[in-house]
Amino acid sequence: MIKGVIIINNHGKPRLAKFYQSVTSEEKQQNVIRKVYQQVAQRPDSFCNYLEGSVPEWGENIKLIYRHYATLYFVFAVDSQESDLGILDLIQVFVEALDKCFENVCELDLIFHADRVHYVLDEVVMGGMVLETNINSILLAIKDQGKMHSDSLTKVHADEPGSALRTRLGGDATQWTYNW
Repeated sequence: MIKGVIIINNHGKPRLAKFYQSVTSEEKQQNVIRKVYQQVAQRPDSFCNYLEGSVPEWGENIKLIYRHYATLYFVFAVDSQESDLGILDLIQVFVEALDKCFENVCELDLIFHADRVHYVLDEVVMGGMVLETNINSILLAIKDQGKMHSDSLTKVHADEPGSALRTRLGGDATQWTYNW
């Protein structure tokens, strides 16, 4: 089972943290992120991407499986039952989906579009269990979500209450686009 997914930059700033096994307080969550960063960041890139560690909030026998891309560490904390190579492949699929969604993903995309990043992650992992590994299925779901979002913005009729505000702002909903 996947205990958590953490994306951290090279300076230890978390860019995404999703815990599938409860970490009760914000202080404990920050402590987990700090411990994970300390364990992962001190390793040279020439070392393997598997790290058996102990994170007290998740118990013993936790494996940290990570990939280091440019300025970001993508870390999946899993129990001993998960396949190391399977999780590495899952990280690759997640990063490829982000890359296609944002057209060359960077750290700023994770900061300013955290909702979309969480949506992509939810298409891959839900409740600590892997849902989908097929990149085409993931991208289709993301595209469908974007289409629904765009449709919800453009289907505002002039007789609806929001139209007065829209008129005062000097625009109509067809001008509003959301880059999915």
